[in-house]
Amino acid sequence: MTIQQLRYLIEVAECGSINAAAHNLYTVQSNVSTAIHDLEEEFSIQIFTRSNRGVHLTSEGTELLGYARQVVEQADMLIRRLTPGSTPNVHLAVSAQHYAFSVQAFVDVVKECKQDDYDMVMRETATGQIISDVRDFRAEIGILFLDDFNKLVLTKAFQDAQCDFHPLFDADVHVFVGEQHPLASKKLIKPGDLESYPRYSFEQGNQNSFYYAEEPLAQLPHKKTIRYSDRGTLTSLLTHFDGYTLSTGVLSNEMQSGIVSIPLVDAPTMRVGYIIRRDRKPSEILKRYITRLRQIIKENPSDCTYIEDDKQLTED
Repeated sequence: MTIQQLRYLIEVAECGSINAAAHNLYTVQSNVSTAIHDLEEEFSIQIFTRSNRGVHLTSEGTELLGYARQVVEQADMLIRRLTPGSTPNVHLAVSAQHYAFSVQAFVDVVKECKQDDYDMVMRETATGQIISDVRDFRAEIGILFLDDFNKLVLTKAFQDAQCDFHPLFDADVHVFVGEQHPLASKKLIKPGDLESYPRYSFEQGNQNSFYYAEEPLAQLPHKKTIRYSDRGTLTSLLTHFDGYTLSTGVLSNEMQSGIVSIPLVDAPTMRVGYIIRRDRKPSEILKRYITRLRQIIKENPSDCTYIEDDKQLTED
């Protein structure tokens, strides 16, 4: 086993393709294929399954990938620390549902970073991808929500991914509509009021299950659905069309103008929080990110109930 082989393994896992990995690594496909084959021979396991859609990690491959990331990270840290005149690289990777506060905290941490050398990633993505990103060490932290409907399924997924859930805040479900919407003047909205309007939902890819939906009450019947993958599209839909979406009631900056948030009657409570692998020691930059997340939530004027985490990972 070599560090180079492990780097090839990590890149293939991230790309989902040996061809793409070879392109990113400025080498030929045969070198990457040979590296993966040699690792499989050495450990007597199958790391990937192959299909016409690319490669996918097996359960043994996922375990090996976790160790590979740790070995490569430590090797890179060693090289940087022992290279004369160098400073340690700062790395932060966040995978989150589409919450503006998670992006704001990320931007604030980047602004505050004084290092000359850093590598930071912010992904707004599907629920299943968030869990797999944290499981496979592609992200140090994943941000998502639980409620009474999805809690059992997602908690089991967290356990399988060796992740712990840390709550940030509780919030009542709100209906988001444009100011032009026929329901915009209501003080409260009942589920039945929404039946004739299109529902906007974030696309969840292959795991498009009610339990993995980014919006609460996904299981409620609705005849019209529009799916999208970014908050910009959602904002345009809300301000130009008479549909709705459900969320925490916290409006992002780009949604402050032209959009109304109205409480939904008899709706469940959303518990928003983050997951981290229990076997991963949080870096200092991750601790700063979590601290900033909590500061933003405390400062938010909306009807959110802040939750102190009994497994606090923030800075002292």
